[in-house]
Amino acid sequence: MSDATPPRSGPQGPVVRRVPHGDNRERLVCDDCGFINYINPKIVVGSVVTLGDKFLLCRRAIDPRDGYWTIPAGYMEERETTVEGAMREAWEEAYAKIEIDALLGIYNIPRISQVQMIYRARLLDPDVKAGDETREVGLFTWDEIPWDDLAFPSVHWALDHWRRTQGQSNFPAFPEPVQGL
Repeated sequence: MSDATPPRSGPQGPVVRRVPHGDNRERLVCDDCGFINYINPKIVVGSVVTLGDKFLLCRRAIDPRDGYWTIPAGYMEERETTVEGAMREAWEEAYAKIEIDALLGIYNIPRISQVQMIYRARLLDPDVKAGDETREVGLFTWDEIPWDDLAFPSVHWALDHWRRTQGQSNFPAFPEPVQGL
């Protein structure tokens, strides 16, 4: 015979939504052990990557916005810097080797609980190809960018901010446009 308590049937873990003592927001709280599940915003890292007068874009092969074009970007991973994350995303989505130049924008998007940190980067090797989350990649001049088929407002913001910093080496990071929230 074991003295161990048999497993409890039914839901376990943070199952009650309430404001914990000392807090000011509703959280998921486990009434069994007192664990509080804090759900915080996600950090997205990416880059506007150029080779000469061309921009690297990736056609998404996943939702949201499957089939639309974007800059290489995605969720930051644990134990990496934002620069490392932007470089990793460029590699994962387009097998692109890049050199980060500057922080282009920090976009707060509270409606989807994201903070996006987008860099300006240079493509080091033109040999790019689609990664697992990408249908195809392309290098586009400014006039060739498929503006109506860009996946997210932040892609428009980042490209516009790249253009506004063209030829500059020192500039502050841009915020999101107010109307974009």
